[in-house]
Amino acid sequence: QVQLVESGGGLVQAGGSLRLSCAASGRAFSRYPMGWFRQAPGKERDFVAGVTWSGDGTYYADSVKGRFTISRDTTKNTAYLQMNSLKPEDTAVYYCAARAIEYGSPRYRNTWEYDYWGQGTQVTVSS
Repeated sequence: QVQLVESGGGLVQAGGSLRLSCAASGRAFSRYPMGWFRQAPGKERDFVAGVTWSGDGTYYADSVKGRFTISRDTTKNTAYLQMNSLKPEDTAVYYCAARAIEYGSPRYRNTWEYDYWGQGTQVTVSS
């Protein structure tokens, strides 16, 4: 069983930065690919970024490429999403998720492809 807890959200001005963290419990997490998703009010939950179990493979949505960086620290069982050059349209609840396929690809973009989810953390970008 894997449990995920996000943190690091908050209010930031446009152009600013935030780093989200996703702390995982469960030894299996270290072998699973994981992703970050976001959901704005009244919209579907969208893929943001994915990372392999080792952290050496990453994949991004076009809307965040070049501004966001996904990473993970296997020694701390924690994944991160560094968000730079934030825009008002990045405002959403951000969720981390893990896919229960050992050593799998980071390229899964659909919510139904992930097995474990955190509770979400709010990111608000003011203009």
